Amino acid sequence: MTRERWIFLLVLIIASYMIFDGSRALIYGDYLTPSAGSYSGQLGSWASIVSLVGIEPRSMFMKLAFVAYGFSMICMGVFFVMKFRWARLSLLTMAVLGLWYLPFGTIINLIVIFLLATKKG
Repeated sequence: MTRERWIFLLVLIIASYMIFDGSRALIYGDYLTPSAGSYSGQLGSWASIVSLVGIEPRSMFMKLAFVAYGFSMICMGVFFVMKFRWARLSLLTMAVLGLWYLPFGTIINLIVIFLLATKKG
């Protein structure tokens, strides 16, 4: 598999999950959370990050941000695969902006950043 396809696959995974989780929160009122155990009903570590900057994690704004970010990132991934000149920098910017989404978004976006930053041309 080519580097571009790996990048797109990683982007598709994290962005699709954000669209799914944000849409679910818009429709049912809350994000997907554990239903049992010591973390029952709790959001991921990302919630602490957005709370620190004054955004309520369960707010309508945050739910819409999840969906908008996911769609935007998939679009940038498509433009990147289509080899638009500006798409590499745009996708890199989107990946940097997604680092707050701990833990999986951070890991996937760091890999995407590495693959984009080490890509020649």
